[in-house]
Amino acid sequence: MTVSSDSAISQDAKKVLRELGLTDYETRAYLALLGRGALSASQVSENAQVPYSKIYETLSSLESKGWVESQSGRPSKYFPKAPSEALANMKLQLEDKVKNWEKIVLDELEPFYEHRELREKPDIWILRGEFNTLAKLKEMIGKTKNELMIAAPFMPQTLADSATRLFQQLSSNVKVQIMVAGKAKEWNLEKLREFADVRVRDHMFGGGVIVDGKEAMLFLGEDKPTLVIWSNHLGLVQFAKEYFQYLWDTSNKAKLHHSKSV
Repeated sequence: MTVSSDSAISQDAKKVLRELGLTDYETRAYLALLGRGALSASQVSENAQVPYSKIYETLSSLESKGWVESQSGRPSKYFPKAPSEALANMKLQLEDKVKNWEKIVLDELEPFYEHRELREKPDIWILRGEFNTLAKLKEMIGKTKNELMIAAPFMPQTLADSATRLFQQLSSNVKVQIMVAGKAKEWNLEKLREFADVRVRDHMFGGGVIVDGKEAMLFLGEDKPTLVIWSNHLGLVQFAKEYFQYLWDTSNKAKLHHSKSV
């Protein structure tokens, strides 16, 4: 049983294909194959209403993008790949591109931006939700070059686990100081001591993350953070750093437990 691609496929699905990088001709050709199975180039052209002069270019592009495959013969036949397989292939291609973009942006463009001091004014953001907080935290820790200060009176388990993995990726040249509240059982102190100097306080009102003395994320709240603020305002960051240092100097070094007793 054949399926008419025009009648069976929603406009939303067609839009997604175009957002995934398929041209209008490629979208039409893939949907024609999806609805009818193996077709020759001329049959794809006819069913997809793609000009014959463009059909081989269209099918070749679809094949290189991982959406169709061909079988040689007279004439050659074209087959649609499973949408899930094509999507997985597309995802891998995009991840490779993002890694390449990230390297160029961070290694070449970001240093140029910082050297030229193009920032016109400092920013202060209020971050809402664990996802946005974690995304900003990843960005901050990922670009740390010299010094990372962290005060963590409370941290959701998912955020704590993600943050710990990020710390492990830091260069050995980065000085890491982590200060936690004595009740913070979420943190594996033995693990943290592998790459950071760790201290413990009985209590902290709020906490924060300070990167290279240039930007800070502040967590405000008695038990759980009710307000999360990020800023690169030098005055605010300097104040946060000095307050952190005061708390650090009056804190106890973390004690490791080598037995199962508590």
